[in-house]
Amino acid sequence: MAAILTVRDLRKRYPKVVAVDGVSFEVEEGICFSLLGPNGAGKSTTVEMLEGILPPSAGEIRFRGRPLDATYRERIGIQFQNTALQDFLTVRENLRFFRALYRHGADIDELIEVCRLREFLDRDTRKLSGGQRQRLLLAIALVNDPELLFLDEPTTGLDPQARRNFWELVRSIKARGKTIVLTTHYMEEAYLLSDDIAIMDHGRIIARGSPQQLLSEHFDDSVLELPVSAVAGKSLALPLLQRGEWVEIITADVGAAVRSLLAADVPLDRLRIRPRTLEDLFLQLTGSELRT
Repeated sequence: MAAILTVRDLRKRYPKVVAVDGVSFEVEEGICFSLLGPNGAGKSTTVEMLEGILPPSAGEIRFRGRPLDATYRERIGIQFQNTALQDFLTVRENLRFFRALYRHGADIDELIEVCRLREFLDRDTRKLSGGQRQRLLLAIALVNDPELLFLDEPTTGLDPQARRNFWELVRSIKARGKTIVLTTHYMEEAYLLSDDIAIMDHGRIIARGSPQQLLSEHFDDSVLELPVSAVAGKSLALPLLQRGEWVEIITADVGAAVRSLLAADVPLDRLRIRPRTLEDLFLQLTGSELRT
């Protein structure tokens, strides 16, 4: 599949820091590409250069094989974390306001259906819930019918149900042939939505691949989780990693680990066994949680 976005040796230098240090990648058309990284990794700076907001210090960004030009802004959509909506206007009126900024674009009625806005279409935007507001912001990012859509932490602050509803919207938009560049602080979100993931740290890409590729390349073990109270005072030969009120046992041989727990008289009624996750990978590669 052809690349819609090509990045070569991208760099951003400031007087006292190199924020992005030689990043290169391609984003294939029609996929969801996620860029992940802890605070200070250079992820936000990279995305702002991709969006055309920041000029790079060196390197190049090409859209459909050509350098970014004056038409690029017309061909992309951006859902920022915080977009100022017009107060005292309804959802419908906000959509018409933003649609009027472009010569060409999407049909308003179609956007209303795609982003599921009809139930609160005539509501003042100040009275929207968090999930409703994000659906409206997504529709606004789509008003110019962009070929490439940037979603900047779109579900931050949403409750779990609203977040999952938003994921369904993103899937439906990708199914229409849109290419999506996503940044997120939720590993489950990255895993479920992404076709391709790049993990950044210290201004560089340190891992790249599909979620399944990344996990299979780095892990061949599983995680056993038990409450701290279950292992308190027990003599165990297994290495324990405490995370809050739970301990984790990382092992490539689940059966042997369970036998060791039984031999130590550890109660297993609350035992949880799970495969490795992107959260585990992120911690292993960067030494920090994504949301720190």
